[in-house]
Amino acid sequence: MKTLLTTTFIMFNAYLGFSQAFEGNPKDINQILENTKKFSEYVMSSNYDGIAASYTDNAKIFPNNTLILEGKDIIKYWTLPDGISTPYHKITQSEITVVGNTAYDYGYYEGKTKRKEGQISSWKGKYVIVWKKVDGDWKMYLDIWNGVK
Repeated sequence: MKTLLTTTFIMFNAYLGFSQAFEGNPKDINQILENTKKFSEYVMSSNYDGIAASYTDNAKIFPNNTLILEGKDIIKYWTLPDGISTPYHKITQSEITVVGNTAYDYGYYEGKTKRKEGQISSWKGKYVIVWKKVDGDWKMYLDIWNGVK
């Protein structure tokens, strides 16, 4: 039994080690992870000021099947119509690499949208984010994503 538990523990830790690759200053990586978590919280609570503050002043987003959006168009994209909400939003990084005051990460996102009538639809996809360090804080500069089935 002890051997089985030890083997399971080793395999689990090996899986975790291969599932994410983080390279760079651990403090910067932790801040990017925290900012990513906050961003999901802002999306779920429709905190549009928080969403806007997550991006640099000159950020661009690249939503699936649309033109590149920047400036005020970014917050317009994230603003939901009345009666629609995002009760679940999660980003899972596969890799984070920090080089000086620039970083990138990529991975998968998932979420749920609740419609006025109560219908809930689930979605997921893949993404790449380029981060810039602005006044000691990591903010999204380029944010591209598209769905997967």
